[in-house]
Amino acid sequence: MVDNGLDLNEPVLGVAWDGTGYGLDGTIWGGEFLNITHTGFERVAHLRTFPLPGSDRAIKEPNRIAIALLYEIYGDRLFLEIRDFAHLPCIKSFNSQELNILHRVLNKDLNAPITSSMGRLFDGIASILGIRQRVSYEGQPAMELEYAIANFPTDKAYSFELILPLNTATNAPVVIDWGVIITEILTDVINQISTAEISTKFHNTLIEIIIAVAKQIGRKQIVLTGGCWQNKYLTEKAIALLKQENFVPYWHHQIPGNDGGIAVGQIMAALKGASPQLLAFSL
Repeated sequence: MVDNGLDLNEPVLGVAWDGTGYGLDGTIWGGEFLNITHTGFERVAHLRTFPLPGSDRAIKEPNRIAIALLYEIYGDRLFLEIRDFAHLPCIKSFNSQELNILHRVLNKDLNAPITSSMGRLFDGIASILGIRQRVSYEGQPAMELEYAIANFPTDKAYSFELILPLNTATNAPVVIDWGVIITEILTDVINQISTAEISTKFHNTLIEIIIAVAKQIGRKQIVLTGGCWQNKYLTEKAIALLKQENFVPYWHHQIPGNDGGIAVGQIMAALKGASPQLLAFSL
């Protein structure tokens, strides 16, 4: 908002997509939609959560995230009927003993913190597609997933579901269920659809999610921020489609969209007399 000269008195929908951020509920955030006002913010939507087996180790080994995503969809069947998934690169990257350990970790919820991180979802998809099983630097799987697009020409996207709160009086956030995205990706893998097409469709899906949430929340001004927005394809196509749908998107120009911009947000929130909740969240 500072980068674009927006007044804090003008409510906006912030799309904060990053790798890791400590959330107010004690989980790891990073796939959030925040309704921002001059007094603070409200978490109005987020990615469906999933575990990070091994905690920080999962960030360096995205194949662990891939296993966690699959486990969220298939449960114990993933390990008990492992032959049905043996063709996947993320499964092949582990031996049987390692898979048994991961099964226990996920089944018993041992050292597997919960996250709603878009950056970690990128990591898991990259592993499922065989792009990256171990990382050398932060953001590597997501960057390589973007590179895999290779100018593939399609506007197709995967399906997804917005899970609305049962009781609207509670102000509970909308949950974006990525389960069907992954099941459709797995179908494409079986059908030998190219990695370029799958990656393009995945990116397109994320933009469709933004538009769907924005319509649900009813905000016209959409602010895109966080490390995931260093993705050129995602940013440029999101801007174009949001404008096409009569939204007003804002993105970074001078201030870094990743952690390099946090201090500026803290300063401006303090100067504007924002609530302690907003200041605490930004620290």
